[in-house]
Amino acid sequence: MAQTKTQRRASAQKAARTRRRNAAAKAASRKKAGARRRRSASTRRTTRRRTTRKASSRRTARRRR
Repeated sequence: MAQTKTQRRASAQKAARTRRRNAAAKAASRKKAGARRRRSASTRRTTRRRTTRKASSRRTARRRR
């Protein structure tokens, strides 16, 4: 069964989308790998927690000082 022009275009678009997604995923993993290489073992143990502290706990800390 021959494909119509529309079907051909649809499958081509699907393939392009897949390729683009694969490329993006590969780039992301490369980026992560680079970040991992840059972090040395010593800093990995002593990095500050990046989570934000609640305002109330900040207030109590200020009161303690």
